Formats: sequence, structure tokens, C-alpha cells
Amino acid sequence: MVITLGSASVLGQNITPAPDSPRMKRIEEMRNKFIKNRLNLTPDQEKSFWPVYYKYDARKREIRQQTRKMRRRRNLLTASDEQLIQKLRNQMKLKQQEVDLEKEYLDKFLKVINPRQVTELYRAEEEFIRRLIRQIRKQRLKRKNNGGER
Repeated sequence: MVITLGSASVLGQNITPAPDSPRMKRIEEMRNKFIKNRLNLTPDQEKSFWPVYYKYDARKREIRQQTRKMRRRRNLLTASDEQLIQKLRNQMKLKQQEVDLEKEYLDKFLKVINPRQVTELYRAEEEFIRRLIRQIRKQRLKRKNNGGER
């Protein structure tokens, strides 16, 4: 999530932290611990699950990064109809890539964890993001109420 979690929109910031930044590493560690606890993986499942999950997460992050880049371009007022149509088509391609990734990795996940755990994985990712956003909002509100102090 984060994976997904590294996105600027998730963190509510104007920039995306570098994937290898200490902040992102800390968030990924928290996410992985959260997922591990929610899935209740056996030691054998863990050995097989994490390599598959890391590849899935990296590819999903790449697609989302491309999507964010495309959304950032603010030339909508000056773009021609053809440029706008191309942008829309590119956005649809990225959405399709994400769907294709989900389909591909569903089969890979089912080879290493059971269907209930796969379902719980998707729920855990979403819940982790919600909790992270809530925590960040609380911290910002607290800083704002304390006069902007950190």
C-alpha cells in the first residue's frame, strides 16, 4: 500500500518521498508487519509470499507513479483535443495495466496462500492506508493547533 503508500496523495504531501527514504522504509515495515499479522502466515507461506508480494508491490507502485505523473501535467487549458484524447487513452491504458497486474498476481498469490488470505491481503492493504492517512491528518492537526511547531 503504500504501497502504494509512497504516493503523494496518500501522504498528503506535494512531493513523493523517495522509495529508499527512511520515512518510506519505516512505512513499508509497518505495512508489512500489519499484513503479516492480518494474514496469519505460516513460516512456509512467509518464505513464498514475501518475494511474490514485493514484486507485485513494485510493479503496482510503478504504474501508480506513471498515473500521478500524467495527472500532474497542468496543460489542460492549452492542450489540443487530440492531446487530450491521447492523455485519456494513456490513462485508460494505465488503469488496464493495474487490472492486468491484479489478475496476474491473484493467480500467483493463490499458489502460496489460500483464498481467504488473499482476500484479507487486499483488505489489509486498504485498511493500512486508511489508518496511515488518519494518523497523518491527526499529526498535521496537532501541529497546526500547536502553532506549526514540530
